Amino acid sequence: MITVISGVNRKGSKTKVFAKMYADLLAEIGSEEVKFLALEDINHDWFHAIMYGAADQSDSIARIQDEYILPADKMVYVTPEYNGSIPGVMKLFIDACSIREYQKNFKGKKAALIGVASGRAGNLRGLDHLADILNHVGTVTFPNRLPISSIGDILDERNTIGKDTVQVMREHAAEFLAF
Repeated sequence: MITVISGVNRKGSKTKVFAKMYADLLAEIGSEEVKFLALEDINHDWFHAIMYGAADQSDSIARIQDEYILPADKMVYVTPEYNGSIPGVMKLFIDACSIREYQKNFKGKKAALIGVASGRAGNLRGLDHLADILNHVGTVTFPNRLPISSIGDILDERNTIGKDTVQVMREHAAEFLAF
């Protein structure tokens, strides 16, 4: 199973558009089950002062972990650029999932990293930070990171992604499926 995560909790984010498209491409060209998780759509009751105790893990994050994280062999992280890195909620989500079944969540799994940004670098710095975090918890990161820049120019008024970008995403997805 592959889980695609839209790594921001801002409602109506452009990140979700790209993450959903990538999930759809994986399902279209691959044979594995693909699940889509948008951090903007989940309950955030797991963010509290005692969240780092296994006995204090919220039921909502445990359910997400059981459905999307533990059974996944591969994961795709699609994350916007926030202050030269990834959104804090993405790091916090990884931390929250690390409380229970630490090694089963991330160790030995494969991950693709996709950055989206309104600027020119496609969140390359943030993807480096995310790769460092994932490598620390034992995830093997796909070396072909996909930075998507100038997203305001790529999306039309209906939030439809331009065909050239979709083609690049399709090629990346095919490479990740073979990884």
